[in-house]
Amino acid sequence: MEGVPRPGAAAKVRRPAARTVHAAELTTRRLDLVPLRVEHAGEMALVLGDPVLHAFIGGAPLSADALRARYARLASGSPDPAVVWCNWVLRLRGDGRLVGTAQATVTPARDTAELAWVIATPWQGRGFATEAARAVTAWLAELPVGRLIAHIHPDHHASAAVATACGFAPTAHREDGEIRWEHRPPAPPNG
Repeated sequence: MEGVPRPGAAAKVRRPAARTVHAAELTTRRLDLVPLRVEHAGEMALVLGDPVLHAFIGGAPLSADALRARYARLASGSPDPAVVWCNWVLRLRGDGRLVGTAQATVTPARDTAELAWVIATPWQGRGFATEAARAVTAWLAELPVGRLIAHIHPDHHASAAVATACGFAPTAHREDGEIRWEHRPPAPPNG
């Protein structure tokens, strides 16, 4: 019958094809999440330049030139056509300063996305990471993506708090010394 869903139809949610996913501009109360561009490298080199920031995320601050090369690789997209890289810079509303990044590596065939967030040292403790991570989590749930993953160092309590606030829970799985956190957003309503 027309207009009457088939039994089990509600359980069948269409997942996006990899080629249809790309970082959209997202907004929160205090932030604009702007898709990453190579032009952001100069300012982001300053934003991410504090060596203390790298205690849990590893590595060392990159120069503007090195970050420009990295952003060019990220902006060109994943070399794996089944994987999509979505990267944002976090811009404060009002004064327009960049305060961090958020990213999601989306694998539609696996119905997963791996999330990460970084907030510059002077801007930490103000809820910006939670605000950005919630925006990305909500955007991914709308695609829809069925399982969200974050890898968090066991001693990084602030990042664990962000994950918890976004509905993630720690699992027993460890990867490179980090705990895998997972979140399964509810399926979007059929409409």
